[in-house]
Amino acid sequence: MVRVLFVCLGNICRSPTAEGIFRAMVAEAGLAESIEVESAGTAAYHIGDGADPRSVRAARDRGYDLSRHRARQVHGADFETFDYVLAMDHENLRELESMRELRAVRRAQAQAPEAGRQLAQVSLLLDFAPQLQVREVPDPYYRRHDGFDIVIDMVEDAARGLLEHIRSRHP
Repeated sequence: MVRVLFVCLGNICRSPTAEGIFRAMVAEAGLAESIEVESAGTAAYHIGDGADPRSVRAARDRGYDLSRHRARQVHGADFETFDYVLAMDHENLRELESMRELRAVRRAQAQAPEAGRQLAQVSLLLDFAPQLQVREVPDPYYRRHDGFDIVIDMVEDAARGLLEHIRSRHP
């Protein structure tokens, strides 16, 4: 089982969109039993909330379902549970790298039995879409309405690249 966690700040716009898109691509590829997909936020602002209605609407218009999403915050155990923790932007990436490093230190200090398992790979989602020539998925929360469609376009490209990456590394 390969586990993927998408992360943005509040877990109501970008990361649930990435989760919904990637989940649909995984299902379409017949890999739903092999790839687990979730999303989370680095901040606790929206814990328990559904996805932003603008994200839900834009995703629904493109054939993706975000209606069951409930926001949650990233926690240290995620770096042991997931294989890939993918940030939407550099700010969240820095936060995730700090959290991962703290988890590694605590595991080493505790000499925990799971210390032998490698911690998740932490990177930017758009690392899997180099053709876009941008590194960050912009936060549409305070932007124009079309920002949600732009996020979907970018995430679709990156999700295809991520799926191909996983297929090549985890046959």
